[in-house]
Amino acid sequence: MKKLNTWNQYTIKNGNKSLVLETIMNQAPISRAEIANNTGLNKGTVSSQVSELLNEDLIYEKGPGESSGGRRPVMLLFNQHAGYCIGIDIGVNYLLGILTDLEGNICEETSMNFHQLSYEHINEELCKIIDQLTAAAPPSPYGIVGIGIGVPGAVNKDGKVLLAPNLGWQNVELKQPLEEKYECPVIIENEANAGAYGEKKFGAGKDGKDIIYVSVGVGIGVGLVLNGKLYRGNNGFSGEMGHMTIEVNGDKCRCGNNGCWELYASEQALIAYGKKLGFSEDQDTLAEMIELANTGDMEPIQSFRTIGAYLGVGITNIINSFNPEKVIIGNRLVAAKQWIEQPLLEKTKNNALWFQKDDLNVSFSELHTHATALGVAAFTFENFLKVDIHHAPAYKLMNK
Repeated sequence: MKKLNTWNQYTIKNGNKSLVLETIMNQAPISRAEIANNTGLNKGTVSSQVSELLNEDLIYEKGPGESSGGRRPVMLLFNQHAGYCIGIDIGVNYLLGILTDLEGNICEETSMNFHQLSYEHINEELCKIIDQLTAAAPPSPYGIVGIGIGVPGAVNKDGKVLLAPNLGWQNVELKQPLEEKYECPVIIENEANAGAYGEKKFGAGKDGKDIIYVSVGVGIGVGLVLNGKLYRGNNGFSGEMGHMTIEVNGDKCRCGNNGCWELYASEQALIAYGKKLGFSEDQDTLAEMIELANTGDMEPIQSFRTIGAYLGVGITNIINSFNPEKVIIGNRLVAAKQWIEQPLLEKTKNNALWFQKDDLNVSFSELHTHATALGVAAFTFENFLKVDIHHAPAYKLMNK
């Protein structure tokens, strides 16, 4: 299996080659003649670029295809198994890791829950997950082509975690140590940005241009896709809406402010309700409350409804600010959708400005807890290929 650093010496050296590869990825099976027709490149250019891509194991031939009157053409397909990537979502109380091929199909996954681990312990578990997923990768020409990691906090453009208040992290350098250890590119991204990208590529946001992704776990993060592109802001810190104030004289947040949205509309609020029912902080309060709610117990049901209403308050502010076509709620609290959804939608229906509601869709993630991991995996294989995949059939479990 080739190490990734051999790829660092090779890049797609010209736009023609990138265009040919992207066309094959998005339109396969496709013939050389069809590539020439669809791209405007001449047949000689297409033939030479296809030959290089075949030699590099990035595409393969299959056929022949249907004839339009002459010789039946040989069809070209993208080799999605030329390499594999690892996508990891670091939550406040969990780690989720996936191994995907170069189209985002999930080949293997692993996860663990934890409670208030130190950075050192989380890093140790993170490496165990990377090792496990690396070992699960089938043989391929390029091996593991990169690692993507989503973090619940502010990440600068160089991949440094400046602040992740719910993890107690400040100025944490993840990227360089992992690149040195695993000898491959590492991409660090805010988890909500990655979740928004995952939904845009593979989930409920595939057909949308203006999408707001609201990640609801122990904290709340917001990812923005505006005019079809992920919006990161001037320095990469957009979307920290979990810390917008919704209660002027509210409780103190870990970020240092008072009355932040995530104190009332996330698992933090659920944990507070759970304490009143006798749950300890080291229990999986969400799972326990869902189990009780499924028996008809009204206390956890009412807790979920209250959280849903508070979610609706913040989402109304987002709707009025950005006028999106889609708002997608994701992450762990999606598991309680049946109790959260109605009060949430009632708030947005009653409180959003009437002209903001036209053509607006508020829904829950199709990718459930996997949006962030899929998003960072997509960043990774697109960085490897230097192309944009528009229609990859992601979120299929393989070899499971």
